[in-house]
Amino acid sequence: MTRPTPPQDLLAQALQETDFDLRARAEMALAFPPSEPPAHLFRHTPWHARRGVRRLLAALLAGSTAASAVFAMRPPSLVRSAIEHEYYERTLRGSFMPEAEVARHLDLPPGQPLPGFTQLLRPCEIEGSRAYHLTTFFEKGGIVTVMAFDQPTALPDGQGWWANSYWQVARSREGRPLVLIAQKKQALAVASRALAAPAAAD
Repeated sequence: MTRPTPPQDLLAQALQETDFDLRARAEMALAFPPSEPPAHLFRHTPWHARRGVRRLLAALLAGSTAASAVFAMRPPSLVRSAIEHEYYERTLRGSFMPEAEVARHLDLPPGQPLPGFTQLLRPCEIEGSRAYHLTTFFEKGGIVTVMAFDQPTALPDGQGWWANSYWQVARSREGRPLVLIAQKKQALAVASRALAAPAAAD
């Protein structure tokens, strides 16, 4: 019975170089100088393929996409100022001017009462323009603030969510832009049906 070869002997046998290994090592030594290996043997990684650069580009892309989305939803400056004005006068109640004058600036027919249950009527100033502030309550919608401006204003139609408020620019029966602000989106729909031009309300 033959004795098994000890593991250390097997390792020594495995580490012994054959004639082929010796010849290959000699050929390689003759082919390349003993200095640094040639540059083409190293793997070249383009600058744009590096992990840090890719992370930076991904962060910039995500940031620009988020910023574009925010600015796309951002209302016009006059609407933002109206939302801020409404926020500071949200709890104010009372009639500081005749209902007929506010109804005239909302382009309601003569003699037609203001829609909803009136909470606040007052003249105010937004970005240097005189505005007429109506806060009213609709039973099937909620409280809505309506801003009508004395001077002609170029406000495009639109709606959205800004500063914890829903907003909408609707057109009166005479084509005047009205800024509607509410805490409930449903309230805007009810108010626009009551105040906007019949074609727009449909």
